[in-house]
Amino acid sequence: MLEPLGLDARTADVYGLLLANRAWGVAEIAARLGVTTAEAHASVERLTALRLLHRSAASGELRPADPASGLRELLNERKRELAGRQEAVARCEADMAELVGAYSELYTGRTQSAAQRFLGVEAVQERIRALSAEAVSECLTFNPGGAQSRASLDASKPLDRAVLERGVRMRTVYLDSVRNDAVTTEYAEWLTDLGGEVRTAPSLPVRMLLFDRRTVVVPADPENTRKGAVQLTEPGVVVGLAGLFDRVWESAVPLGSRRDRDDRGLTGQERELLRLLGTGLTDEAAGRRLGLSLRTVRRMMAELMKRLGAGSRFEAGLLAARRGWA
Repeated sequence: MLEPLGLDARTADVYGLLLANRAWGVAEIAARLGVTTAEAHASVERLTALRLLHRSAASGELRPADPASGLRELLNERKRELAGRQEAVARCEADMAELVGAYSELYTGRTQSAAQRFLGVEAVQERIRALSAEAVSECLTFNPGGAQSRASLDASKPLDRAVLERGVRMRTVYLDSVRNDAVTTEYAEWLTDLGGEVRTAPSLPVRMLLFDRRTVVVPADPENTRKGAVQLTEPGVVVGLAGLFDRVWESAVPLGSRRDRDDRGLTGQERELLRLLGTGLTDEAAGRRLGLSLRTVRRMMAELMKRLGAGSRFEAGLLAARRGWA
């Protein structure tokens, strides 16, 4: 339980014995735990390094630190380390953006023909209609927007039907959250009856449409799809995104199938929620990634905390990591 603080099970036991028996030395500890003197000594040295144990300069006796202050200081150290890593990641992200920007400026002439940008919803929809009409083998889609409106789905049916009737394979991945939306599941069943394939995943990396593994359309701004889209035909980019789709598709679950829990009793959605929150995302941001409301995210987290026996979100994170839940 205290391993994230640097205490393995034996060292934690030694600390507990010394708190309860302040006059004990290494020999008594080894005898009580049934370990060698060297093993008990190693745990004592570890506690000393963590400042949970002090040796009296005068008597040489072992004096354990008050756990209320000692463990709290270790926890604060881990928090500071985590904050430092998050800052390093943020700096890395900024440096990466600068490098990508410099690359784009240097190589604009070489890549201009491989990328086109379409501004506005109507321009994007028109381009998608054109690419769908030109497709000859397959249309692959990541749709991370959560539940779809009936008007939007009804408007897409004529184009979807035309594509499938030409023998083009259509595969779509939605978020698991759409399983609770009658309108979206009704459309998915309609699409499946026509020969389309629909699966769901806990989260999706980006909204994406891939045509014949030659052309891909992604949002210009993933946080605001109304800002337009970018069409890419650079082979290296398209092959990489096609490979990403294949990996997600293999792990996604057909919409008509039941979502099983893993050997830890977790659904894929629960595992993904723990992972997203563990990366530092807020409840609201994690909800957007999962297609869930803020209320649902908080309800799920409360249930997970109860199952973990955690009294706080931070403790839940530690326990989830220890149990391999995230």
